[in-house]
Amino acid sequence: MNDLEYWLSDSAILSRKSASELVFEELRNLILSGRFAAGAKLPSEAKLAAKYGVSRPIVREALRSLQILGLTETRTGSGTYVLAAAGDGDIRYGNYSARDLMEARAFVEVSAAGWAALRRTDDELSRLLHLCDRMEQEEDTGAWVRLDSDFHGLIAEASKNAVFRDIVDDVREAMAQQSGLLTAFGPRREESNEEHRAIVDAVRKGAEAEAQAAMEFHLKKVEAAVSRIIGADPR
Repeated sequence: MNDLEYWLSDSAILSRKSASELVFEELRNLILSGRFAAGAKLPSEAKLAAKYGVSRPIVREALRSLQILGLTETRTGSGTYVLAAAGDGDIRYGNYSARDLMEARAFVEVSAAGWAALRRTDDELSRLLHLCDRMEQEEDTGAWVRLDSDFHGLIAEASKNAVFRDIVDDVREAMAQQSGLLTAFGPRREESNEEHRAIVDAVRKGAEAEAQAAMEFHLKKVEAAVSRIIGADPR
């Protein structure tokens, strides 16, 4: 029995609540530690599902996240392979890395939320509240991600600062990709809904400092979730 066969034979029992995240984390660690070397083909979905005692869709979600991280690639009709260039585990969203995005968002969106509390129109507040309602009711992940992107874009628009608005517009696709990754794991969608409500409540009251604090809290939670996924330490 070779090393891979021995590993597969050692059954792993996971918590169903976060099964996809746990499968992802173990496979990520096995790749980064060199247990699954560059160029190696990962076991099939069926074999991984049997090892962990989970469904194939759960394994598929974990494999999709490995690919988003740049750790693997899936070749149609062949399987999933470890990439030779998978070194730092950072995520790229087009032209931006996860680090680029998180470092920039705090400087733009915290101030934008504060100005939105002071400058928003009644129509903008109504739209923000409506977005919160829709996000809390939405069950489709893709639709929720689009609403999340609309939310952050509208906060920037309500700030009445064209620089903030244009920066957020420029990175909205990257933000949507990041949001899509986070919603695959744990309770981030529900937590984000609560955090968005807190931001809008402060904007409704015209409370600048409270809106800034609520946005800063939201972004720190996002950063912590991203850091956990890529295996990095948050600031």
